[in-house]
Amino acid sequence: MAGAVIVHHHNRYKTYPGDVTGFVFYSCLVASVGGCIFGYDIGMAASLTSTESFLLLFFPDIYQQQKDQVITNQYCKFDSQELSLFGSSLFLSAATASLFASPMARAFGRKWTLFYAAVAYVIGACMGGIATTFAMLITGRLLLGVGVGLCIHASPLYLSEMAPAQQRGMLNILFQLMITIGILSASLTNYWTSRFLGGWGWRVGLGMGAVPGSVIALGSLAIPDTPISLLSRGETELARATLSQIRGIGPDDVRQEFDDLAAACEESKAVANPWWELLFTGKYKPQLTFALGVPFFQQLTGINVIMFYAPVLFKTVGFRNDASLMSSVITGLVNVFSTFVAVVTADKVGRRALFLQGGTQMIISQILVGTFIGLQFGLSGTGAISEQYAMCIVLFVCVYVAGFAWSWGPMGWLIPSEVYPLAVRSQAQSITVAVNMCFTAFIGQVFLTLLCHLRFGLFYFFGAWLLLMTIFIAVLLPETKCVPLEEVSHVFRKHWFWRKYVVDTSAEARGAEMRKRIALEMS
Repeated sequence: MAGAVIVHHHNRYKTYPGDVTGFVFYSCLVASVGGCIFGYDIGMAASLTSTESFLLLFFPDIYQQQKDQVITNQYCKFDSQELSLFGSSLFLSAATASLFASPMARAFGRKWTLFYAAVAYVIGACMGGIATTFAMLITGRLLLGVGVGLCIHASPLYLSEMAPAQQRGMLNILFQLMITIGILSASLTNYWTSRFLGGWGWRVGLGMGAVPGSVIALGSLAIPDTPISLLSRGETELARATLSQIRGIGPDDVRQEFDDLAAACEESKAVANPWWELLFTGKYKPQLTFALGVPFFQQLTGINVIMFYAPVLFKTVGFRNDASLMSSVITGLVNVFSTFVAVVTADKVGRRALFLQGGTQMIISQILVGTFIGLQFGLSGTGAISEQYAMCIVLFVCVYVAGFAWSWGPMGWLIPSEVYPLAVRSQAQSITVAVNMCFTAFIGQVFLTLLCHLRFGLFYFFGAWLLLMTIFIAVLLPETKCVPLEEVSHVFRKHWFWRKYVVDTSAEARGAEMRKRIALEMS
């Protein structure tokens, strides 16, 4: 049957009928807008902290220090820990919210978690847009963080649970695609609002974050919850009807998939304390490794250092007046279009291939960019880049961004959302989001200090981390393309390293163990 989903069973594969229907695509598109609000805020925050009218109103002392300080060293830009902390406040708020997202998702489902996230984000965006005091501004920012934290917990899980296994990669990567569209939208909005007379354009930029937030809030009312989420809350008949609807076939045709989901759900209900099971029993070592390792490594790819340095490079090439805008728009466009490569290929070439190819591409780019900058600025950080050098650097910046956009960018969200068993899926996703947000805040806080002290060596520093994480993927990550979520544990049981840590708790395995024990006793 066309569009069949493969399932591991008795060391061979059987099939589920079903394919990507228009309804599934619409539902996933709405849920993926959760990435857009995250990306929009990343792009907006970068501009906000360099907007004079904004700094004058909320950070007058920092604005004056910035005006007074004359910097000739290209490595040591103006660095305010207070301003960095303001930027990081959203990520710390998101990290905290993600820990509450797990009980919310279990109690209310993925759909309603997305709705509440969107409401918090819309209120936060509006408060930021009309803020007249610092207390009002920071309250709005913390609410934005709550919205982001809940959204990036629920959205990847929703996408992975709604998608047929053979298209799960494509549909899940819509989330990363929306992050890149959000960043690009913020860059274009910043350019447009910077032209407003009177210096109030930043208010429009902040307030416009309510647009994607409203899309999620209204859209989530028109999409169903995932069948597995409905099953786990005891809504069996609605879950069966939803599965039939999203696969585009009759209830009888989804019986096999529904029975497997129901079995996985019953198995998960037997776990009394998911947090304890995940963190302390050792039963989920592979999943916990990726819950912690993937978001940690994603923030150490060096994407921040590349994005920060881009304006200087583009200015040298000739975009003198709007260098910052041109750099963010060009790298933003490369980011968006390169993410389509992952959308198209993730379910064909697999996750590992994209990780390894993209990682290698990024290592080479980091080393070359660091070398070019080191040759021009040396250790002193003085001098200028010639146009020929700048063109080479700009080229490799784009090559680097492209590599990130089809490897660690989308895969950093896809892998964690698909390797967890249902019993601990929501808790493990909370850990993934919290680690990601905490390290995003940490890198943002120390990045400028590191650049000033390590100089061009910072590119080599991130290059070394890229080498380490590429080896981590090559050695430890099994291929999960086209494997249904409830069967992913089988992949770990067959992996050369993880099989000694994975306990097979299925009825089939218990029966085999019992037969083996009886045979031993009889002999």
